[in-house]
Amino acid sequence: MELFSSLTVKTNLKGLLEILASAAEFEVLPVRQGEEELIRKLINQQRFSFDSPKCTDPHVKANALLQAHFSRQLVGGNLAADQKEVLSSASRLLYAMVDIISSNGWLSLALLVMELSQMVTQGMWENDLSLLQLPYFTKELARRCQENHGRSVETVFDLMEMENNERQELLQMSDSQLFEIAKICNCFPDIKFTYDILNNEDIRTGEKITLQVPVERNLEGSTKVGPVNAPRYPKTKEEGWWLVVGDTESNQLLAIKRMTLQRKSEVKLGYDAPAQRGRKDYRLYFMCDSYMGCDQDYKFSVDVKDTVSQEDDNMRE
Repeated sequence: MELFSSLTVKTNLKGLLEILASAAEFEVLPVRQGEEELIRKLINQQRFSFDSPKCTDPHVKANALLQAHFSRQLVGGNLAADQKEVLSSASRLLYAMVDIISSNGWLSLALLVMELSQMVTQGMWENDLSLLQLPYFTKELARRCQENHGRSVETVFDLMEMENNERQELLQMSDSQLFEIAKICNCFPDIKFTYDILNNEDIRTGEKITLQVPVERNLEGSTKVGPVNAPRYPKTKEEGWWLVVGDTESNQLLAIKRMTLQRKSEVKLGYDAPAQRGRKDYRLYFMCDSYMGCDQDYKFSVDVKDTVSQEDDNMRE
């Protein structure tokens, strides 16, 4: 908790990784005899540089192993075992990080940490194409799908919407490979949700705004959600979601709820209306902790009126 207090509203992805890797959980990460040169090479190959890195520092090692995971850079032997420990601890720490950031009301940073949770689960950078979550997909194949003539295929949902013959022609894979991809696609979160602003016609300054959010998931004939498809993550993981209300103009996180989802669920989120009357814009975010490319966000507005006593004063004036 003390370490995460060094977070600020302006912390970027590089800073998040440094703070995450500095957690006490990684102090016991061993740096074995003869391993220093391997760690030095690993450090030099990563996206984010290190300021005067010490190859014997377990926190530096944890950071390098995280970045190698996102780049899908293979590490072997003892380093592979260490990487599994780092990833397992990282997921737990990121949930705590979201809680601390939310208590400070920092919207964009909370969303970035949620994306970092997806990166840890899937072994990808935040700007990688989401198709790389599927088996047999390379960066070259994902780019070819993106540049597909007439119809760009960038997401899992784009791929699922294609006709079978189109998909087969694009991917050039065997029937068994296509079947395996289809099976994973059918497990990908296909979620619809709506929202209702309770008492929307009579929201007053300083009072509560309450959203009622029904969420429904298409399970393709299954009765329950299985574990996350994440072959690069070291443990079996169940899906989690965050529902967030934010004010993008002021970068304020106003309400948040963590939830799991089977077929149907209904969530209520409440937060305070502004002190000034008038039209106010907000965003509702539905963020996954495990899959990339399935987050949703919607813009909505409320018309805030004066409290009754203020209206009476205005009429008397």
